[in-house]
Amino acid sequence: MPPSGRNHGPPVPGAADPRQPQGSRRMVEHVIEDRIRDVPDFPKPGIVFKDITPLLQDPHAFASTIDRMAESVRGHSFDLVCGIESRGFLFGAALAKDLGKGFIPIRKPGKLPWRTAAESYELEYGSDTIEIHIDAAPGGKRVLMVDDLLATGGTMSAALKLVQKVGGVPVACAFVIELSILAGRKKLGDVPTYALVQY
Repeated sequence: MPPSGRNHGPPVPGAADPRQPQGSRRMVEHVIEDRIRDVPDFPKPGIVFKDITPLLQDPHAFASTIDRMAESVRGHSFDLVCGIESRGFLFGAALAKDLGKGFIPIRKPGKLPWRTAAESYELEYGSDTIEIHIDAAPGGKRVLMVDDLLATGGTMSAALKLVQKVGGVPVACAFVIELSILAGRKKLGDVPTYALVQY
């Protein structure tokens, strides 16, 4: 049974139970990795895109992904889960529900309806901006940061600054995938960082 106590259906063997041996947990990570599809030359030539839609289509693999993410951050205490637009919403909201936590979104400019704080960051060509509601994490609320992919770390680094800007305290970052060759962890400072699958 997953950590939340809910039955997601027939489990993938070893799913998200810290009492299971490391080999069983690694088996779950192989199941997750097998459902991540490489799409060459997307969104532009030379890029191999990691497509998570096959993972999302498999209910048991998706449930096991959420369970493994929950297990990876079990040692941290937090009040809220924050997901970054857009695929971070899919994993962050599901994780928040399983853990009984509130969820807060970080979005692109002009998408949030109330007063916002913004943070800009540099891309390889140009820059981008993300926003959060100013009342998203008041009074030193402790926040788990979630996204699907850690690449260069620019987006998550900006998200960490945003949460701090509105009074929150980021306690950890959780990802499904990490492209470790890009060394994105270096941009996240001393915030503990977890990824289920590394390339």
